[in-house]
Amino acid sequence: MSSIEITVQGLGSGGVGIGSLANGKVVFLPRTAPGDRVRIRIVKEKTRWALGEPVEWLDHGEGRRPPPCPRYEECSGCSMQHLEYVQQIKWKARFVGDALRRIGKLDVSDPEIVASPHEVRYRNRVSFTLRRLPGDRVVAGFREHLRKGRVLDLGPECLLPEEPLSELWRGLRAGWGPNAKLLPGGRELRLNLRTGRLGGGLTIKGGQGDGNPQRLLSEVEGLSSIWREDREGSLRHVAGEPELPVLWAGEEIHLGGAGFTQVNPGAGELLYAHILSQTSTLKKARIVDGYCGIGVLGRAMARLGNEVVGIDIHPNSEGADFDEGSFRVVKGRVEAELARALPADLVLLNPPRTGVDPTVCSVLTESPVPRIIYVSCDPGTLGRDLERMKTGYTIRGVRSFDLFPQTEHVETVVSLEGQTS
Repeated sequence: MSSIEITVQGLGSGGVGIGSLANGKVVFLPRTAPGDRVRIRIVKEKTRWALGEPVEWLDHGEGRRPPPCPRYEECSGCSMQHLEYVQQIKWKARFVGDALRRIGKLDVSDPEIVASPHEVRYRNRVSFTLRRLPGDRVVAGFREHLRKGRVLDLGPECLLPEEPLSELWRGLRAGWGPNAKLLPGGRELRLNLRTGRLGGGLTIKGGQGDGNPQRLLSEVEGLSSIWREDREGSLRHVAGEPELPVLWAGEEIHLGGAGFTQVNPGAGELLYAHILSQTSTLKKARIVDGYCGIGVLGRAMARLGNEVVGIDIHPNSEGADFDEGSFRVVKGRVEAELARALPADLVLLNPPRTGVDPTVCSVLTESPVPRIIYVSCDPGTLGRDLERMKTGYTIRGVRSFDLFPQTEHVETVVSLEGQTS
């Protein structure tokens, strides 16, 4: 097919440019910006949409910039580096607002977006893919942008990791030996690398065996802990310190291999401060902290004199008693445990990207609580879940936080008030 001239009209929820073909069909154009005028070729066409690839830029839209990373055009790790940061914020607000209006069928405006303190070098945890190739060659990094079946070899030039994490990645690449022989065997591995207060932690998924983790620790400066994840998702500590101390929201937390904190500490602490500001007036209240993880928010609310029950399938805390209150953790799925934890004055929900199970929405509409705070990292599943609960609750506030600059992802906090009969 010959090239077609297109003017990009906006961005879709994945940060993908959107235009229209002469027949009215929507065409998606990755790595383009609103206002760009480009010649494209069609690489895929369906009944209602098409995917295009720019072959020539005729004009650049307002807000477009040269991407700060030299590997951006090859790499799938980022999707919005070609936009000035203020434009990224603007479009993420629209992504959230559109999802709440279109999927949630809610009458809301685009939310305020709180910017990240750091536009690059903000991540304290990154997952890389390592692939062994013929001839004892190894590539490790993110998937390629245009060929997702291939792995782009990335060193410390990647702009997402914080400097200490970038240096740890440099050391790991240099220390795993020829053909990465100190790592588990197999064609492909998933390497989750994170930094802590006294060193770094590595969790390895895939492959066969354990490799030589003790030798790897001695070869990689700054690496202090290694865990192994099996196919069922169970973790096993294999070398070094069994826990990784991290500083988070003013606390020292001791994480295992599955311990979770927000990947952007600066923006994450702004997010947590906002959530706690929504609960600061509660005293001697009963609170359910769903998907509580390591329990930072639950413990903070307990210190204010509240009784807090955390629920998580993989809790990284056994719970603790405080002079000011109490915090207890129930190990299990929120959809299985929530009804038993009610009644409550407040339910905090902080689910993974897939959102909450429909059972959670049913429990909360059948047994309404005065307040819900829903923390979401996916506008689409957020809109879906709010639509399921809108018969019992009214939205009192929406605010988003840019925890993931250079990507299409955004974190959103929605405050809900139970409707009185």
